[in-house]
Amino acid sequence: MKITAVRSFVVNAQLRNWIFVRVETDVPGLYGLGEATLEFQTRAVTGAIDDLAQLIRGEDPRNIEHLWQVMFRHPFFKGGIVTMSALSGIDQALHDIKAKHLGIPLWQLLGGLCRKRLRMYDHLGGGNSQAVYNSAATAAFREKAAQSRADGFTAVKILAVGKTAPLDGLAALKEADELMAAAREGGGDDMDIMVDLHGRTTAAMAIQYAKVLEPYRPFFIEEPCQPEDWQGTARVARATPVPIAAGERLGHRHEFLHLLRAEAIAVAQPDVCHAGGLTEVRRIAALCDTFGVSMAPHNPLGPIATMVNIHLGFATPNFLIQEVMRADVPWRDEIVSGVTPIIGGHVEPSQSPGIGVEIDFEAARKYPFVEVQPVQWYHRDGSVADW
Repeated sequence: MKITAVRSFVVNAQLRNWIFVRVETDVPGLYGLGEATLEFQTRAVTGAIDDLAQLIRGEDPRNIEHLWQVMFRHPFFKGGIVTMSALSGIDQALHDIKAKHLGIPLWQLLGGLCRKRLRMYDHLGGGNSQAVYNSAATAAFREKAAQSRADGFTAVKILAVGKTAPLDGLAALKEADELMAAAREGGGDDMDIMVDLHGRTTAAMAIQYAKVLEPYRPFFIEEPCQPEDWQGTARVARATPVPIAAGERLGHRHEFLHLLRAEAIAVAQPDVCHAGGLTEVRRIAALCDTFGVSMAPHNPLGPIATMVNIHLGFATPNFLIQEVMRADVPWRDEIVSGVTPIIGGHVEPSQSPGIGVEIDFEAARKYPFVEVQPVQWYHRDGSVADW
């Protein structure tokens, strides 16, 4: 069996463009699908996919580890989020090919079931970008948290901390308190609520936010500092009893090792579309398990990434909970079929071979690449702020 082509397909999803990868083989009808979506850097990733394709064309797609090493090591300059995203999408597609060739679901290829069902968590508004990022009103938080509960979810993530300064004042803390209180009221005491700080704060300010949020018992606080500031994240972890989660912008297990050695996180959030695909994320999961850290993979991306994460969760012993964006665009189910339905906030294992999804390429052509402007905002004095 040989790889004959590696192709990328871009589908607009409003806030981002989904980047789907298709690895084709010389076996009639046998190909693999993956996802390499990276916000605001679509053309860079599709170019990187083309660069990596020339390294593996003509190779046996079933030699997944070998091909991972080729794509990671042979370009000489290793890593970088663009290259790792491209590699991630190809790696997922290689797993899809091998599982399809064997006639088994992907979770079986990854070692079999570790659990009978998988817990999913929602975003306000089901992941609609306006509800998630641009609706800092207590009534909206209350209503949308209640809707997630009505839809069967037992966990939801919110951005209770808005566009904050590196060191902010009492008004910002009061706003976070009010938004968290509204979400708790809407979701009820049985709803686990995660709070994403989006790396907007310094450690000093994140500690103040954590103190305000503590009485509402967040399930975890996510990304309190910028991803390179693992020391700051550790300071926050030492200052609050609320578990800390991080890792969505890290691309390799060596980057997670800083957080783990510093005892900075209780929950790791590698992204299967950025952190080297299934091959590397499984190594990250094993490393985290050694330190007693749970896995909650980052996933605000497309339906293929969602399904890959579901398979990964079923086969990962230290898996905790899975993020999903279910209402980002109305054409989600029009483009990709085969994604396991969420019932009562959980999914059951797919029995279809491989990842179990198919792309309707005719439907995809109706939503071509759109130039998406990176989210930009500034502090009150005009200095650059982190999204």
